Amino acid sequence: MSTIDLEAVRAALRAQKPDLLLEQPEGQWLDAKTVPYELRDPRAVEELAKDVCAFANGGGGVIVLGIGTRWVDDVEILDQIVPVDRASVDRDQIRKLIRERITPAPRQVSVEWSDDHQGARVLYIDIPAQQADTLFVVAAPVGKPGALRTDTVAVPVREADGTHWLARTEIQRLLSAGVAASGMPTAEMLSKLLHDTVARSGPAAVRVGQGLPEWEREMREAYEELAGAGLGAPAGEAYRHGRAALQDVGHALDGEPGWVLCVAPPHPPVVVAAPVWKAIVTAGRNDAGGDPLAAVGYPVRPGAGEDGRAWVVAADAVRVDLEGGRWGAGRVVRSETGGWRWEPAVRFSLEQTRSARWWTSQVPAPQLRLRALVTLPWSDASALEITRARRQDLEQQLPYGALAGAVTMLSTRRGGDLRAARWQAGPHDNSLHAASYTSVVAAAGEWAAVTAAAMIALPGVMDSAVVSCVDVLIEDAAAWTAALGGHRGVPLDFEEVQDVLFHAWETAAELLPAVFGDPAARRWAAPPTTELRLSAEQSPALPSVVDFTELGPISRDPRHEMAVTITAEPSMRSAERQDLMRRALIHMARAFGHVHAEVGLA
Repeated sequence: MSTIDLEAVRAALRAQKPDLLLEQPEGQWLDAKTVPYELRDPRAVEELAKDVCAFANGGGGVIVLGIGTRWVDDVEILDQIVPVDRASVDRDQIRKLIRERITPAPRQVSVEWSDDHQGARVLYIDIPAQQADTLFVVAAPVGKPGALRTDTVAVPVREADGTHWLARTEIQRLLSAGVAASGMPTAEMLSKLLHDTVARSGPAAVRVGQGLPEWEREMREAYEELAGAGLGAPAGEAYRHGRAALQDVGHALDGEPGWVLCVAPPHPPVVVAAPVWKAIVTAGRNDAGGDPLAAVGYPVRPGAGEDGRAWVVAADAVRVDLEGGRWGAGRVVRSETGGWRWEPAVRFSLEQTRSARWWTSQVPAPQLRLRALVTLPWSDASALEITRARRQDLEQQLPYGALAGAVTMLSTRRGGDLRAARWQAGPHDNSLHAASYTSVVAAAGEWAAVTAAAMIALPGVMDSAVVSCVDVLIEDAAAWTAALGGHRGVPLDFEEVQDVLFHAWETAAELLPAVFGDPAARRWAAPPTTELRLSAEQSPALPSVVDFTELGPISRDPRHEMAVTITAEPSMRSAERQDLMRRALIHMARAFGHVHAEVGLA
């Protein structure tokens, strides 16, 4: 393979084709490492600063993390991709350390992912060419990793395919050249120069908004407006993230946590206490895109009143509303134990989930399926399994749970006594990674009339979320009528549909996920959703098996299927779930032609 230049390397990485770098040699502007910098190790942090600083001094370059090398004739050749786990990398922390550890902070450094979507995932740090008359330095190593000496400097440089410290003689030569150009300073001048240099290297030397000229005025106005909240001096230059301008700010009182100034139009500027900002970033860290803030968004003032004035999120905040991320509107909420958890803002849609058709292959198809399907994109799903004890707990709870009672009540209302008291494993997978149980509630001879089914499964090869599902099936209306002693089983009235769906949702959201431990302890890698579905899979339309009279007239031909998807925290109080379900079903009914449906009717 022919050698490509720096711009071609950048183009390949931006085009999500990291494999095009294989067989390229390391050199003056390209460095490869098998694994990311371990930011908990002070030595690795020093190496990060040294490497980036060297490229800034040498005209720019790219550091690629996740590609192994091999030696060929004393040259390191990029050999194979060693995929980097997105959850193991904190890009914001890398950017922050670069700004903090290198003086002056190099401009426009980017830390991005390059992924061919087939598992070849690398992280790269792109250092563009800097001003030619600027020398970049880091604190000189003093032997003990992490023990920085702010009164010393060292100059990393890139030579061929290696990073080295500029020799002391070369530093002396550069200083001498400066003296020759401007004259030898007196002791008084040198003292003042050192004082000014130290001042510039400290937080007070950085202006609010410095580094982002187009944002500087707006950031300075917000800072001045909120100065009384305890804001100290900037702790580094401002930087761009998506549509937001951000800057780390110290606290006016020593020992207190600092702040992050955030300007993200169209919302008013906000300063967020550093511990709370960390909670926001952590909430989105498991997003597949690898960019936490791009996932969860930026803080917005709670409530409807946004008058443009800057505002403050203090360290003792218990909730922060967020908007503008891929996950949609949401919030981070502090628990009683002090931990934080992201929750989605409630919203309804008609978007069908990827798992909507799971577990629907039975033959013959049921005449009516009432389904609640909950998608749980837990970040640690791949490490979970169903223990024997938890499976036994589920088997003991199903016959006495609310779902069994709701399904039994369908027959009781019709004068029968057909109970959902016996649950058997199957017919779907039962293993360390899945559970499936079914109860035949009513039968006439050899024919099943009504059944209830509960299933949950960990992610498979093609899926990234845990899926929990509860079905209540009217398998055969005639068989159900026979089992009821002649009492007609269908149509169900809409109140009965609501009752079944409510308990199906509660079971899918609370009881089934408990087979993997405490759901509240899990972190999200995407928003959780619930899909409520009604489908007449033998009949031409739903009104043949469900009475929709109380929803009012329909303005279009009736469908054989209706569904609504709810984005919301799966666990909630019973009254909250009841209200949310009613609103969701009315949203669904209106979308499918019952335009006069009211929440009070349902």
